[in-house]
Amino acid sequence: MPLAPVLARIDEALPQALERLMDLLRIPSISTDPAYAADCDRAADWLVADLQDIGFAAEKRPTPGHPMVVAHAEGPEGAPHVLFYGHYDVQPVDPLELWQRPPFEPALEETDRGKVIRARGASDDKGQLMTFLEACRAWKAEHGALPVAITVLLEGEEESGSPSLVPFLRENAAELSADIALICDTGLFESAVPAITTMLRGLLTEEFTIRGADRDLHSGMYGGLAGNPLHVLSRLVAGLHDARGRITLPGFYDGVPELPEAIRAQWQGLGFDHAAYLGEVGLGEPAGERDRTPLEMIWSRPTCEVNGLWGGYTGEGFKTVLPAEAHCKLSFRLVGDQDPEAIHRAFVAYVEGAIPADFTVIWHDSRGSRAAQMETENPAFEQARKALSDEWPRPAAYVGCGGSIPIAGHFKTLLGMDSLLIGFGRDDDRIHSPNEKYDLESFHKGTRSWARILAALA
Repeated sequence: MPLAPVLARIDEALPQALERLMDLLRIPSISTDPAYAADCDRAADWLVADLQDIGFAAEKRPTPGHPMVVAHAEGPEGAPHVLFYGHYDVQPVDPLELWQRPPFEPALEETDRGKVIRARGASDDKGQLMTFLEACRAWKAEHGALPVAITVLLEGEEESGSPSLVPFLRENAAELSADIALICDTGLFESAVPAITTMLRGLLTEEFTIRGADRDLHSGMYGGLAGNPLHVLSRLVAGLHDARGRITLPGFYDGVPELPEAIRAQWQGLGFDHAAYLGEVGLGEPAGERDRTPLEMIWSRPTCEVNGLWGGYTGEGFKTVLPAEAHCKLSFRLVGDQDPEAIHRAFVAYVEGAIPADFTVIWHDSRGSRAAQMETENPAFEQARKALSDEWPRPAAYVGCGGSIPIAGHFKTLLGMDSLLIGFGRDDDRIHSPNEKYDLESFHKGTRSWARILAALA
């Protein structure tokens, strides 16, 4: 099945594809707010109908929360089988007064950088998932068939923590397993370079309280004699890093791999300007491990960061107290084979071993997920990279991601398959913020990209 007529059809049908996306964007499928439960259900119904219109056997599947959409389409005999994942739920729109137009009244706007689709969910993730569905529509319309077998899984709870996802994957593992997964929830590197994300950091969060005296104390009467929980906490937090920026927990670096030289060279070739990157947020000097490049620090190295630190009087004016309690929220980004449970135990041991005898630690919440690293030796990765390079002005690159996308890890551990994380968002898409947008070019070239990738995988 030739690719050229499929690409031509995508170009010709762009106005109709855009109107379908606008229809989906009009549905306020906010998963975190129970008031929008019916709208989430309506979005699932819309997608089922659209997939059926393309030629998929599609249905809505119930969960304890919002429904899943599952669809199947056969490919030629012996063709690979891929699983495509996206999510139809969106973030809340608050603060509403900062939107330049109603968030669920999508519009095509002209900007100094070209046309953009403005609406909540335009980039995260409705515009992204529709690039894939429109590519499938063009293949079916042009050839009456798809070049590979495809299963589609669309979730309605990604923006609210995906509570139903893992049970659903376990219960339907046989049906959902494929040769490789395709995930369209990422973006272009520096808004210009097509990218395949191959490394995702895991996450471990810790929250705890250090308690000293049985009440806040007068600092004139007790200062210098009584221990101060904020002093204890400050020393404890400061001791988590050494002078070289390395994390001091025993065994913390167990399972941290060295970056392959080929990947390091490719990253260096991206020309990442860390000074400009930091300059955008009013900083200039890299922190972290002194012997690592900036991209290594945010993509392939683990971190320990304080996310919240408080205690004592923080209101207007001054109150001279020794607080009875000091509080901390702290997170670790994990890479490679780091074990969040082992790091949690090491952290607990570190904290409890560092506090004075008459102080106590109260542990609140701890949650962890492992990192995900894709096996790029799989031929599908290079096939997809070349297909992307054929579509975009600059060659595609393998990149890391400083954040965490748990679905990729779930596909690996529960379904036994790697994921091609390919998206077309840009840095200024304002996802999760007012005035979210998705470039029309991203939607158009993203659709063409998926058409090319499906041909390459076949």
